[in-house]
Amino acid sequence: MNRDLIAKLIYDVPDFPKPGVVFKDITPLLGSPEGFRLTVDELVASAPEGIDVVVGMEARGFIFAAPVALALGAGFVPVRKPGKLPGEVLSHSFELEYGSETLTIHRDAIRPGARVLVVDDVLATGGTVGATAELLSAMGAELVHVSVVMELGFLGGRERLSAAGIDNCTALVTV
Repeated sequence: MNRDLIAKLIYDVPDFPKPGVVFKDITPLLGSPEGFRLTVDELVASAPEGIDVVVGMEARGFIFAAPVALALGAGFVPVRKPGKLPGEVLSHSFELEYGSETLTIHRDAIRPGARVLVVDDVLATGGTVGATAELLSAMGAELVHVSVVMELGFLGGRERLSAAGIDNCTALVTV
């Protein structure tokens, strides 16, 4: 029932950010106190035990990852676009469904061996999660689980992640 409400609060926006793309707008979900709370509760419930750090990717991943980290008693670490983090960073570039991107993380943000939960709003092609996994691996962290609010199953992201050895993924809503 919770996941049905979450799904109903995600709206389709045709032809955004370019013609032919149907953008999944989470703004109505965030605007609903009940929907937002249920989403965070469901993400927390899907998390394995013993998480040290929750990682959220820019920008909408931050919205969900930070309250999940608080609920789990874990730290929160942001993964950002280039030029947004001061100090020494690691970076990884990848392809998106409609372009390319680079993500960065502070080099010392996560200790080697830390158990990490990655939280994001959407799993599309798997590029963002895959790039984040590469950054975590370079840091010596253990990617324990990936939790997303929505999976766009038709884009094959889960299969790409599985091919990269990432099989531990939960989606609250799959379209």
